[in-house]
Amino acid sequence: MQEALTNVRKHAPGARGEVRVGLVAGRLRVEVRNTAADGTAAPPGLPAGGNGLVGLRERAHLLGGSFTAARLPGGGFLVRAEFPARPSLPT
Repeated sequence: MQEALTNVRKHAPGARGEVRVGLVAGRLRVEVRNTAADGTAAPPGLPAGGNGLVGLRERAHLLGGSFTAARLPGGGFLVRAEFPARPSLPT
């Protein structure tokens, strides 16, 4: 969640974000979605490593989960991860 919210701040200045966490079909679902940038807010000047979404995907898969990230109609963005209710941790 933290990485996805940081991405909203970096890439969509002034956008509104929404976080949803819940159980869906016995799996933990975590979603962060945002609106498009408002066009008037200045970019925050935060450093960008370019690995945020890749790292999120890797971490979700390590826990037996799935990960999606996609643009939304109207310019927003959605990041979603789903995990088994009881993940098996790597040894």
